[in-house]
Parts: sequence; structure tokens; C-alpha cells
Amino acid sequence: MKTNEMRGKSAAELGEHIVDLRREQFSLRMQKAQGGEARTHDFKRVRREIARARTVLNEQSKQGGSK
Repeated sequence: MKTNEMRGKSAAELGEHIVDLRREQFSLRMQKAQGGEARTHDFKRVRREIARARTVLNEQSKQGGSK
């Protein structure tokens, strides 16, 4: 999801998106630990998307609330 799309979402929706991304990140770690295929680009993508979502969430909270 792009940053502009994230800015259009409410704080609750962003929080839910972060939880989904954390689940995906956990799943990737478990696949790697069990010897599954190493898709290292997915680790980077998920980590950066979490950071983007948290940044937008912080921007919204500093502006005085959610949409």
C-alpha cells in the first residue's frame, strides 16, 4: 500500500493494517526458520511498510486526531 493511500485511512484501519503486517512478518520468520524458501525481498518490503504505516499514524496523532 502506498503512503498516499495510508493517509486516507483512519487510525483504527492503520492499526489493523500494522497488525496484519506483523502477522505476515512473523509468518516469514517462521518459514525461514523451518528451512523454507528464502524470499529476502519480502522481509524488507514488510518491514518498510510497517514503518510507513507507523509514520502516517504518528503524523495523524500530531495533527490532532484521526480522520
